[in-house]
Amino acid sequence: MSAVPLVVDVRGDRVVATLNRPEVRNAIDRETAAALHDLCALLEDHPRTLLLSGAGGHFAAGADIAQLRERGRDDALRGINSSAFDRLRRLPMPSIALMDGFALGGGAELAYACDFRLATPRVRIGNPETGLGILASAGGTWRLRELVPEGLAKEMLLTGRLLDGEAALAAGLVNELVEPDDLVAAGHRWADRIAQQVPLAVRLTKAAFHLPRSAHPYVDDLAQAVLFETDEKEARMTAFLEGRGRR
Repeated sequence: MSAVPLVVDVRGDRVVATLNRPEVRNAIDRETAAALHDLCALLEDHPRTLLLSGAGGHFAAGADIAQLRERGRDDALRGINSSAFDRLRRLPMPSIALMDGFALGGGAELAYACDFRLATPRVRIGNPETGLGILASAGGTWRLRELVPEGLAKEMLLTGRLLDGEAALAAGLVNELVEPDDLVAAGHRWADRIAQQVPLAVRLTKAAFHLPRSAHPYVDDLAQAVLFETDEKEARMTAFLEGRGRR
């Protein structure tokens, strides 16, 4: 068995984290959920873009069924997976799921909590929970319908339909489809694009995006007021104007 359920590599403006239980297709157990909380604490204290992938050719084949079978009411109310995924969703900087192989059940819900999803053609994404007598309680019942049309979300949740890479791309669930050997490089390419933006502008834009409609436009004006006073705004706009003048 893998000694470390989540391998974390800090690289300047980004963190590369790899689910590391390949012997069980990276099934998410209590230790993995705890490691995800630790990862979130790191990224809350030192905001960076997150690239999240899985070892051994799979993203995550769901929650660990051996543990899940033993859980009762009190375990469900603790939100073992849902609390970790929700914390990941609220990270200051963007998160990018790199999906290959299985992304099922809790694994799919972990990907839904990320801001972007890149995948390979051989990925299989879905929520088979109802076939096991439970529901997709770590975000599937509400995040999925925010990402794909309602009819497709219900089909995945109520019939257990799995999407391959092409279907996920067509539905808008996946942002880009790449070959397995190019998946990590594609993630870094997305992180490079984010790194070209002003970090505080990215953080405030992400925060504003996820607020309820009732918070707008007040929150946008407030965030803009903060950004208007930054040296980076002045420098970037001056460079833009001077560059346009040289054309």
